[in-house]
Amino acid sequence: MAKHSLHEFAYYLSLIGGVLLVVFSLLGLFGHAVTMPFQVPLRGMTFGFALLPLILGIIAIVGAKHVTELVWAIVLIIIGFIGGGIGGILVLLGGLLGLISKYV
Repeated sequence: MAKHSLHEFAYYLSLIGGVLLVVFSLLGLFGHAVTMPFQVPLRGMTFGFALLPLILGIIAIVGAKHVTELVWAIVLIIIGFIGGGIGGILVLLGGLLGLISKYV
């Protein structure tokens, strides 16, 4: 029973983090300054700061259903690290919890 609740918690963390990545990147695309408490590792990329978290957020939303699969958990951890911000941290934690719920 606890394993199932850990799986649901990982799913909700990844889903909320993905939605936050999408929302904050859309705000960044439309010119609203969103101050993030955490630095994004790939901030200086040439294709724009707001486009990468948008794509990563969409992938995180899609991958949140499969958070207990090994490949998707690793993908979500990488997305959380690269995406940055509070949404990235939630996706990262969701991927870690999905990985833990798979093997515990």
